[in-house]
Amino acid sequence: MTMDFQLFMEDYVQRARDEIVAAGFRELRTPEEVDEALNRKGTTLVMVNSVCGCAGGIARPAVKYALDYDKRPDHLVTVFAGQDREATERAREYFVGYPPSSPSFALLKDGKICAMVERHEIEGHEVVSVVQRLQELFDQYCDEV
Repeated sequence: MTMDFQLFMEDYVQRARDEIVAAGFRELRTPEEVDEALNRKGTTLVMVNSVCGCAGGIARPAVKYALDYDKRPDHLVTVFAGQDREATERAREYFVGYPPSSPSFALLKDGKICAMVERHEIEGHEVVSVVQRLQELFDQYCDEV
């Protein structure tokens, strides 16, 4: 890998991180941070962030739009697949019944998985359809803000 490409990728990853943090998500970088965040009472939306250009470029804007809604999760957290490996692996332990998928969204209530929006529901879809899917889950599991 050339130095220019490595710098490009580091910049790309940082922009993907910054974009989701600016939307109100807290980054989880260790297994301990994951356990603390995912065992809280209430609803928690976990974004498994990714540098996958196609799906990541849909997922990040979609979740920002989806959060501008009457119902939304109590807590917003993110792990970064391929970057913060141990934290991502720990988060996936909470997604019982779902295979690893990134980018993706997991909605938990009181530490238990309620639903997932997996990569195959993001990649190749319009941003608006992902927004609608997330808001359907918010309607089903979250309280009004």
